[in-house]
Amino acid sequence: MFREEGIFKNLLCRPVPKTAKMAEATSLGLTTILLLLLSLAFFPVGGRGDGFPADFELFSRAIFARSAAAGNLSADTSAWHTALEVEGSSISSRSPVHVYPQKGLMEADKIPELPGQPRGVDFNQYSGYVTVDPKAGRALFYYFVESPGSSASQKPLVLWLNGGPGCSSLGVGAMMELGPFRVNRDGKTLQRHVYAWNKLANIIFLESPAGVGFSYSKTTSDYKLSGDKRTAKDAYAFLVNWLERFPHYKTSEFYIVGESYAGHYVPQLAYEVLLNNKMGNRAVINLRGIAIGNGLLDDDTRVKGTLDYFWMRDLISDELHGSLAKSCFSARATAQACVEDARKAFSLIRSIYIYDIYAPLCNYSSLTPLSGSAAWGVDPCSDAYVTAYLNDPAVQRALHAKPTVWQNCRQSRSSQQLRTY
Repeated sequence: MFREEGIFKNLLCRPVPKTAKMAEATSLGLTTILLLLLSLAFFPVGGRGDGFPADFELFSRAIFARSAAAGNLSADTSAWHTALEVEGSSISSRSPVHVYPQKGLMEADKIPELPGQPRGVDFNQYSGYVTVDPKAGRALFYYFVESPGSSASQKPLVLWLNGGPGCSSLGVGAMMELGPFRVNRDGKTLQRHVYAWNKLANIIFLESPAGVGFSYSKTTSDYKLSGDKRTAKDAYAFLVNWLERFPHYKTSEFYIVGESYAGHYVPQLAYEVLLNNKMGNRAVINLRGIAIGNGLLDDDTRVKGTLDYFWMRDLISDELHGSLAKSCFSARATAQACVEDARKAFSLIRSIYIYDIYAPLCNYSSLTPLSGSAAWGVDPCSDAYVTAYLNDPAVQRALHAKPTVWQNCRQSRSSQQLRTY
């Protein structure tokens, strides 16, 4: 599922050799355009109803500023120099993470019972906030499920991260993928998930960065300045303090796992952990491995592969696919022709649930899904059930969350990054 909150920061900040050919610069800019169109094809942001936000011109200016820079031309960098400044802190200047008093917080975070949960739950659940920057008032929300039985702390500890950037590991990871529960179609009750990962390990679902899900900052500018490096630093600060709150997991085998844009989050957090493990007077985290599923690593490959997939499934015609190859991915590519072809392509697949193209669409105006079940057991209304459940005031109280209008993915009119789960 494609979402966005900000746009292009990672693309715009990626260094490009000055000797890059103009064709390569044009290709990079067009790929960025396609990423935007691919996102907006499914989730309109600006309110105009056609899937393209009112500030599309600002996005375009950022795109072509990046393309011009790649071609060693005069570039307007005003759209992205702030992101460079945020990302540019040196490793050597980092100071140790401050550990805040955690006594009694583990007990306070324990969840006696979630509203609507089934009988016979045989594992402990915890959720709450961990402050990662007291000056800015930045705090990350977590949901932790232990493995059943009395020997839970002897099993591995796993941190799960969803992508986006900016999509919720609670709503997506815990409630729709690998967590212990699924939200039923009434949006009020839960059922056990037979393939829950906490049968084998203890799982932390972290909503990161601040502004995602229940995580927050008292400094609103934080929401516009989040970048991969600060996200990694905050996640590391979270881990250090969380392990003080749950000290019996300090020596557990620890794994960082995630999907989609977590293809960036996971290795960067792992690097942060390993770097700090080698420095003196710092907590040592027993990191044993990482795992990435369907990682979003290369934008060029992702966009072209997505369009090829649509073509191979007969969602777009041979003629349109061929035209896209020429207008967007060849040496003769031009922005105008690429945008025109991309609009045609994405308008054709806009009414299709892209995670299961053979499934019916969900009627989001109601929690009652369409009759019948989707192929492979995928319910395209799952997002609606989860959103209804996590916005129930009783559920938020049980989770020790601040009253919030919870969203699966944080969206913003001043988007800086594309989002996928």
